[in-house]
Amino acid sequence: MRIVFMGTPDFAVSALVSLKEAGHEILACVTQPDKPKGRGKAVLMTPVKEKALEYQIPVYQPARVRDESFQEILRELNPDVIVVAAFGQIIPRSILELPPYGCINIHASLLPKYRGAAPIQWALIDGEKETGITTMQMDEGLDTGDMLEKAVVPISPEETGGSLHDKLGEAGGRLIVSTLEKLEKHALHPVPQTDEGTCYAKKITKDLGNIDWSADADSIERLIRALNPWPSAYTSIEGKTVKIWKAQVLTEEWEGAYGQIVMADKSRLYVKTGKGTLSVEELQLEGKKRMDTASFLRGFQLRQGSLFERRN
Repeated sequence: MRIVFMGTPDFAVSALVSLKEAGHEILACVTQPDKPKGRGKAVLMTPVKEKALEYQIPVYQPARVRDESFQEILRELNPDVIVVAAFGQIIPRSILELPPYGCINIHASLLPKYRGAAPIQWALIDGEKETGITTMQMDEGLDTGDMLEKAVVPISPEETGGSLHDKLGEAGGRLIVSTLEKLEKHALHPVPQTDEGTCYAKKITKDLGNIDWSADADSIERLIRALNPWPSAYTSIEGKTVKIWKAQVLTEEWEGAYGQIVMADKSRLYVKTGKGTLSVEELQLEGKKRMDTASFLRGFQLRQGSLFERRN
């Protein structure tokens, strides 16, 4: 098929690669404008742009896809279908209705659950046992279009936001190839979404990682995994920010206040929560590198009875 691909982050790259390897003609890639990142504010290309240039695919980076000048470009390209994966802009009806097969979205959840910007992280935060990919015929709503195909992805007990992102990206690449093959053969049976069982996966912000130690240990441990590698879960002690990268929920109960360090020796760091106790396994002091607990405690002494607190 003749495809215009619209996507921006790493998650979308797997789909672009799969479509290319499946022999589809990628007419162009549309991605968000390059932005300055990091301390040096160097302007970096989006991951989709990098891969498109590697394939020598034309790249367009409109600030607003609804602008008439860009829509004229799309009309000239005349694609059979537009494939969308984590693009980052609202697509207007004029574009949704432009190709004969419309716009097909690759969404990182089992719709209708987890509509919105951050379905991967919220599935982990909420303690889901499985998630997946849904290909969807896009409409003007927020992830509300008819469902075309689904692929279930199990969530392992130690799954992080990063590892689940990679699994879902690969699953999305495989599923969109299947969906387009069936779409071309008119072998799909679109299923309208209902609002039953849905929830909104709101955008992840850095503030979400500010650990509330009055929450239960299970919830905090899931938050730590969900926000690894970005934006990370963090806390504060003696005025210093500490990122927590890995923790385990202990079966035995320990007495203490919320956030209190109830055990600190050469290799163990236990913290009391609102319900239960966490064993901190990997952490990172501000300005230092990430390390396991034993290495951390050799360089930064933590006293039993000290308190981890929410960062102001």
